[in-house]
Amino acid sequence: MGEALGSVLPIAVAIAIFPVPVIAVVLVLGSERGRAKGLAFVAAWAAGLAAVGAVVLLLAGEVGASESGEPSTWVDCVLAALGVALLYLAAKQWRGRPRGDDEPERPGWMLAIDRFTVAKAAATGFALSGLNPKNILLAAAAAAEIAELGLPADRQAVVLAAFVLIASAGVLAPLVLAFVLGERSRDPLEALGAWMARHNAAIMAALFVLIGAKLVGDALSGLTG
Repeated sequence: MGEALGSVLPIAVAIAIFPVPVIAVVLVLGSERGRAKGLAFVAAWAAGLAAVGAVVLLLAGEVGASESGEPSTWVDCVLAALGVALLYLAAKQWRGRPRGDDEPERPGWMLAIDRFTVAKAAATGFALSGLNPKNILLAAAAAAEIAELGLPADRQAVVLAAFVLIASAGVLAPLVLAFVLGERSRDPLEALGAWMARHNAAIMAALFVLIGAKLVGDALSGLTG
């Protein structure tokens, strides 16, 4: 199980520091009834990650991700494809980064986030983790890394739960800060959100390069081992 945790840890950390969900939870916390909305957002975010991971694990189990404790060849091929996709996304993010003093544009839903209800905040959290293609790629990669080790179902569930907890740290930290510090958390959280919005593309590009290279390396090691 330790090997599985080690395999998914870099992916979980990458998801945890994705700027967009962190910016979103900061904006939610700054709105009316912010802590209730933030709690709903974070819970739904974690549920979305868990749902993607559980679906991939179930599918991998059905089609035989591991044979006698050894990874199946098709799993390594999938990991290689996911890695290449992330490297492509890294290049795309880097090309689309703001230049000079250009300010990054925020999507329309972010501009309306202060008017969200608790239910809409929860729906947004779930969508950003369970329906966002970039997050799905990484969560699916993590689940594939778990599945290929041939662990029993109960241990797979434990590793997946640990993955979800670590991957949720980025959205959980502002929520904890808001509950602990109350109004005093507003200024540091707004500063964090502004900084992450400014450097979103560069952060994403760096994360995609690192994780994409890891997945390709893992796949090549499995295919040639």
